[in-house]
Amino acid sequence: MPDTAPPVADADGIDALDLPSTNTRRWVIRRKAAVIEAVERGLLSLDDACARYRLSPEEFQTWRKLVQAYGVPGLRVTRLHTYRGNADRG
Repeated sequence: MPDTAPPVADADGIDALDLPSTNTRRWVIRRKAAVIEAVERGLLSLDDACARYRLSPEEFQTWRKLVQAYGVPGLRVTRLHTYRGNADRG
């Protein structure tokens, strides 16, 4: 799959240049957050994002739910238990 990007930018200046490469293998939180933001702002459809990054819709929805529940730091896999544990106690 070529590393092409959508040619649009939203009103806040988020554009294809802010998106991770299509050959991303290491999903750090800022890359996950960029993909979530692109879908939420309409730069990519959910289907396009899943195809572009070889994600399942379930994986993307998990990322989205983590951001909604815990903010962007909730995407950090190594700290996930910390964020979930704190939220469950409070």
